[in-house]
Amino acid sequence: MRDILDEIVAYKLKEVEKYKKELSQVFLESRVEIIRKSEVVSMSLAIKSSNTGIIAEFKRKSPSKGWIAKDASPDSTAYSYQTNGATALSILTDSEYFGGSNTHIRLARQHKVYLPILYKNFIVDEYQIYQAKICGASAVLLIAACLTKEQCRAFIQKAHELNLEVLLEMHSEEDTEYAELEPDMCGINNRNLGTFDTDVNNSFNLIERLPADAVKVSESGISDVGTIRQLKEVGYHGFLIGETFMKEPDPGLALQQFVTQLS
Repeated sequence: MRDILDEIVAYKLKEVEKYKKELSQVFLESRVEIIRKSEVVSMSLAIKSSNTGIIAEFKRKSPSKGWIAKDASPDSTAYSYQTNGATALSILTDSEYFGGSNTHIRLARQHKVYLPILYKNFIVDEYQIYQAKICGASAVLLIAACLTKEQCRAFIQKAHELNLEVLLEMHSEEDTEYAELEPDMCGINNRNLGTFDTDVNNSFNLIERLPADAVKVSESGISDVGTIRQLKEVGYHGFLIGETFMKEPDPGLALQQFVTQLS
């Protein structure tokens, strides 16, 4: 079976070139300059100071499971997450594989969502970091497996220039070498992006390879409060959860019940 990550990255490179023809990077830069220094709520500080650390994700579909919540509303779901105990939000903005859109973050902001929002996509070009800034994100996801270390370093610097934080996602021992780049948050993905298989033990196995003072986030495959308690014990601060909530008729209510159990 072809590696899904390779397929997605190849698609992203073509997609970004298409975007650049429609709207030049120079134009995006001029738009960003107007808002570059605007105040942004820190996602890393929100997670580190939170009792639960739950990053609730808006995710309509995935390559492995197809549509999870095809008709879910990004604005009302994001607002419901906010009112029901989320520490921060993650919003998928990839359209082809995850049914997302940059507009989903913009709609959430227009719907009075003030929590930190992670721009979750497969970033392969700094153009996408400008897109994240314009649509109202607080932080961007960078995936070690998609980037060389030099690319990652440059993208972290660009994000910081635009007053955005970075969640650097790692999955393997090799990936954890990127932690030396000192992102704002270090994420361990429990989902293998090549096969989309999930194993929460990945977070337990790799935490010792992360800097002691890093804001640590465990991503994917978390479906019960007992797992979060165990992850907290070994040093994780944040917990990115999407499908567990999105597969329910009311994702916000599912989050509320989860938070109540965790308290």
